[in-house]
Amino acid sequence: MTTSSSERGVSLGMPELPAPAYPDDVRARLETDAREIIARYPDSRSALLPLLHLVQSEEGHVTRTGMRFCADVLGLTTAEVTAVATFYTMYRRRPSGDYQVGVCTNTLCAVMGGDAIFESLQEHLGVGNGGTTEDGKVTLEHIECNAACDFAPVVMVNWEFFDNQTPGSAKRLVDDLIAGRPVQPTRGAPLCTFKETARILAGFPDERPGAVEASGAAGPASLVGLRLARGEAAPARVVHPRDGGPDDAPQDRAPQDRDVHEPSPTEHLSSHDAPQDTSASDPTHPAGPVAEEGE
Repeated sequence: MTTSSSERGVSLGMPELPAPAYPDDVRARLETDAREIIARYPDSRSALLPLLHLVQSEEGHVTRTGMRFCADVLGLTTAEVTAVATFYTMYRRRPSGDYQVGVCTNTLCAVMGGDAIFESLQEHLGVGNGGTTEDGKVTLEHIECNAACDFAPVVMVNWEFFDNQTPGSAKRLVDDLIAGRPVQPTRGAPLCTFKETARILAGFPDERPGAVEASGAAGPASLVGLRLARGEAAPARVVHPRDGGPDDAPQDRAPQDRDVHEPSPTEHLSSHDAPQDTSASDPTHPAGPVAEEGE
């Protein structure tokens, strides 16, 4: 007995039709931008990555039309463009939100509470990994290391940092994004929409006042090695206690009796930071460790 192709789940339908072209006015505008990008490279095909960001800034994701445009202006096949667009995770292949909310679930962020943050946001927003809210505002995804381990757990919105998060602070963050309330990253440039971010990644200047001057300096834990190399005295502890006490606070004092740590401007705090009560790995949490290793 044989089974039909339909019973085996194999589609023998017509091949997918060629992608439609951009409207003439859109194509003319994109061609002007594309020529500027291509002129930066000695080999035109080297411009493919920024061109994919350019077409992503047009529709919020890389469409078949966008890949056809890139192929046309670079003299490539659509298969060559598709191979690149599907390799890099920064290129979206389906419609997504104005704000890409990425929760780091790599090792350090995960054990500091990243997994709990991601699970709480899925439930809070009613979407899964890669899902977008019905209003088109927020797309949620788990992402790999953002090189901000000294601020773990970290959430990124359109590739801008929101440090020291908790499930509660992360939920307030996405609620503010959906409601259109002002949101300030912990460090780096002011927040903009995903389409605006894509155009900046394509290599066009960020013309917003103060955006270029904003920076995201490394945190204290990241700079310990540099201080040691300079011969500077190492602090007693690399990471201050999660209860907010100073690094050299006597350990025989109860947490509530220790001096309150007042963050300095160099610690890059924002209204969406949550430096206390981050996760069960907190040393003061009943389920967490009760002493530092070696004590």
